[in-house]
Amino acid sequence: MIPLRNLCLVVLLLIVNHAMAQFGKNCELRQFKVNLINPGLEYEMALGVNTTLDLKAGLQVALDPLLPDVYEELAIFPAIAAQYRYYYNFDSRQRNRRTIYGNSANYIAPAVAAFFPDTRTINNEIVKGAFGYAGVVTGLQRSYDSGFNFSVDAGAAYYTGDFDGSIYPVVNLSIGWIFSEKRWCVGR
Repeated sequence: MIPLRNLCLVVLLLIVNHAMAQFGKNCELRQFKVNLINPGLEYEMALGVNTTLDLKAGLQVALDPLLPDVYEELAIFPAIAAQYRYYYNFDSRQRNRRTIYGNSANYIAPAVAAFFPDTRTINNEIVKGAFGYAGVVTGLQRSYDSGFNFSVDAGAAYYTGDFDGSIYPVVNLSIGWIFSEKRWCVGR
């Protein structure tokens, strides 16, 4: 079992390595967003022509891998998450005269998250401790001139923590507003 901190370090090193790429014309340079579904803040910054780093912090709905039946119920935990998004359809959206403002495109991304639950009782045992996942998701993001923004993605990830690690699904939904931006994209 790979410790979560080592996995996060490897992902961070890969992202920093790729961050040396030139800025492109497709991605927004940076944008700050507020998420209303999973209350929290989100920061997305361009790393290359079609790539961004998306960081989130706040409360997040998640599976609790310590439950005997993981799919039995969802829980809300404080969390931090990161995705290294590769947007693969900017060009086709522009050819079809669709906006790419706010990184409005489809993406694939390696994703990591760490959850920090309070102490809780499961099967008459008190459990505590952080857990996290690393995996791959695919999704889409759409942004509008009003600042309204949403993204949804789904995939699979390896969950790890004070339990036997396993692969479970990942689904993320973000609905909110862009409240600060630095535009770079050309295909309005």
